[in-house]
Amino acid sequence: MKLRAIRHELGISAELTELAKVRQWVRTVLRGLPANIVGTAVMVVDELTSNALRHGRAPYHVRLLTGAAKLRIEVEDAGGEPARRRAPSEQGGRGLLLVERCAAAWGQLRRPGGKTLWAELPTGQDTAGAPG
Repeated sequence: MKLRAIRHELGISAELTELAKVRQWVRTVLRGLPANIVGTAVMVVDELTSNALRHGRAPYHVRLLTGAAKLRIEVEDAGGEPARRRAPSEQGGRGLLLVERCAAAWGQLRRPGGKTLWAELPTGQDTAGAPG
């Protein structure tokens, strides 16, 4: 499947129950990609979204920016505190470490109205040199 450069966006409420809705949305948007890519994307989106819901503030937006060679995941919230990795413990602290290990690149953008955490995953769909 060839991905066109498209921006998909989903607004969510502050309820942790929204995580199931977000996971299903990601599976629907990425339908047709290899299962391992979809699974990794679902896991990364789930981690970034749960982090935003636990530590950020509404409004929350989840974006998938699909392209030929990569998928960019963005989770935006209105919280002013930057996200930081914590030492893993029984209370958590594994989410951003997991994102770091799964993504080709990740980071955060701070802006006057909050922050956006992002991660990029290779899709294996690079079409350079492919016959047209």
